[in-house]
Formats: sequence, structure tokens, C-alpha cells
Amino acid sequence: MAKAVRIYEKGGPEMLRYEDVEVPEPGPGQVHIRHVAVGLNYADTYFRNGTYPLPMPNGMGVEASGVVLSVGEGVTNVKPGDRVTYTGFINTLGAYSTERLVPAAPLIKLPETIAFETAAAMTMRGLTSAYLMRRIYPFQPGDTILLHAAAGGVGLIISQWAKLLGLNVIGTVSTDAKAEIARAHGCDYTINYSCEDVPTRVREITGGGGVAVVFDSVGRDTFMGSLDSLKRRGLMVCVGTASGTIPPFDPQLLAMKGSLYMTRPALADYIADPAEKADLAGEIFDHIAAGRIRIEINQHYALQDAVQAHRDLEARKTTGSSIFII
Repeated sequence: MAKAVRIYEKGGPEMLRYEDVEVPEPGPGQVHIRHVAVGLNYADTYFRNGTYPLPMPNGMGVEASGVVLSVGEGVTNVKPGDRVTYTGFINTLGAYSTERLVPAAPLIKLPETIAFETAAAMTMRGLTSAYLMRRIYPFQPGDTILLHAAAGGVGLIISQWAKLLGLNVIGTVSTDAKAEIARAHGCDYTINYSCEDVPTRVREITGGGGVAVVFDSVGRDTFMGSLDSLKRRGLMVCVGTASGTIPPFDPQLLAMKGSLYMTRPALADYIADPAEKADLAGEIFDHIAAGRIRIEINQHYALQDAVQAHRDLEARKTTGSSIFII
């Protein structure tokens, strides 16, 4: 029997159940995959706690890598024996498993130069970083960005990519130890928000001008400070809500703070087109294979330890990427 982590009602980490599951033959458009490694993302906690509503019961996790065992009718993009990775949203739920059926469309063939563990740690984070750095804003060398959660999985990739583009990076972190990690991966400056006021320090660092773009994955707790860190006509990119969703506000606020722009992008809309997904995946794979971007896998868990993994995520005990080893 295959093993999987499933959830039967929303709530805390204790709601996750590790159990036996049967995997049927793949139907039309489906692929039977054996996982080698599974990604652990903060967004997984949103599915578990109800921030992202789910029909119950349901699987957990949206990202993994492995080997194709068999394919259903009409599948042409992969074949048995292919090394693949995938990420997605509702259509790929169930990645916390040893093997499973998955729709063929989200699958990305994995180059031999990328290990399964690396793929599981970076497919979602890498594609997210790719569209944020290549599709959101017309960056010019010398631009300065503010990057929240700079020592997290996406943060470490973005900071490295930003340096490749000639950007100046200010990263926020919660501890001095995380500040060291962020600086080692490209942050020019770090701000410990536990003891420093972020907008004040940003203005000091930028000579009062503010930053061109803020990448804010925290949400409610940092929203106003992020707006106050932007230069005139700067861009606020809301990429997550780790502290809770942003409360309603009057758009006039954006005008009052300097004719600011704001966007709340979702990865699904940047990889919906297969050609664009292939371009973004190819770019991040090339950077990793060439050593220009390093993927730091700092936490490894067994699948049966999913409860502890979620507790660690929510306690902000993790840095870089986390994966389950199958």
C-alpha cells in the first residue's frame, strides 16, 4: 500500500493523518508517479487551517518530484521512466504521499542536472522567484528592493537572483542568525524586525528615497510598513499572508503615500501557459545547474513527521527550503 498524509477537518497540525492509501490505474490525462521527495511549503498550512477552503477529506501538499510509473489515455507530455517534478494548486493536492495519481498537465520533465531533492525543494519556490524577478517589474541595475522573510526558501532564491540582475537587496529577518544567512545569499542589508523599525531603517539605507519594489510574504503585520518603505510610484507585491490576510483599505491610501502600485499575484496565473511555464522553469534550472543560484535544503523530514514539520513552519524555526524524503 502507498502512504499519504490526509486531512479530514480544518485546524492545527494535529489534524494531519498519516495513513495507507490505494492508488488505482491512471485514467485519461492522469499519470501514476512514485515520489522521491516532496516539497513542504508555508502555503500548505493555509490548506490545513482553512485559509484556502477545501472539500474534506483531502490530501495535502502541492509539490513533489519522482519517476513516472505509468500513464493514462491521451498523455503525451511524459512517459514511464521519466524524471519529473510538479507544483500547482488545487489540481495537484495530494503530494504528501509515497505514490499517487496526478494530472499530466502540471508535470515538468526534470533535467539530469537537477536532483530529485533539489527539485522538490525549489519547483514552487523557483517558479515563484522566476515570475517575480522576470515578469512583475522592469528591473534596472541599481534598483533597490525590500524583501521580507529574506532567509526563507523564496527569499534566498530571490536575493541571489536579484544580485544577478544588479539589484540592491534589503532583507528583513526575525533573528540575527537568519540575518547572517540572508547576507550570505546576496542581501546587501538586513533588518531585524524584532528590534528595528523597518520603514525607518529603509529610509536610512536609501537616503530617504525608499525602495522600488517590496516583496511582502507576511501580509497583515507588515502591510503598512511595506507601503511606507516604497519610493514614489513604487510597487507593492503581496506574495503571501503568513501573519494573516491584509484588512480592507481605501485605495486612496496608495495615492496619499506616493501614487503607489499594488499587485497580489498568484503562481498559477504565471504558469498557466505551457510555453511560459517552460521558459520560467528553464531559466531557474539553468541558474541552478550553473551554480549561479544555490538551493538550501535546511530541513529534512520523514512523511510520517508531517505534524512536526507544520509546527516548525508556523513557529518560524525553518530557514531555506524544507522537504520530505520518501
